[in-house]
Amino acid sequence: MKVLQSSLFAKTVKKLHKPEKELLDDAVKALLVEPELGDLKTGDLNGVRVYKFKVNTQQMLLAYRYQKEVLVLMLLAYGTHENFYRDLKKSL
Repeated sequence: MKVLQSSLFAKTVKKLHKPEKELLDDAVKALLVEPELGDLKTGDLNGVRVYKFKVNTQQMLLAYRYQKEVLVLMLLAYGTHENFYRDLKKSL
């Protein structure tokens, strides 16, 4: 399976500390095994899935699109819930 990153995702990941990057890598590996793990969104974010996981005690969200036909996992955004969906809509 091919994994791609959006510019928003790449900018966010660049600023992370090593322990948080490792947890994010584990989440991406989990999505590679089970791509439909995240919640499917509707409306403005139709086709986008959001996978939620904890970093220490804070819940983090990872937005992605999975294209089954061509086996592509596109990582769109990563962050806390605050303004996450608003920023994601802007980037799409």
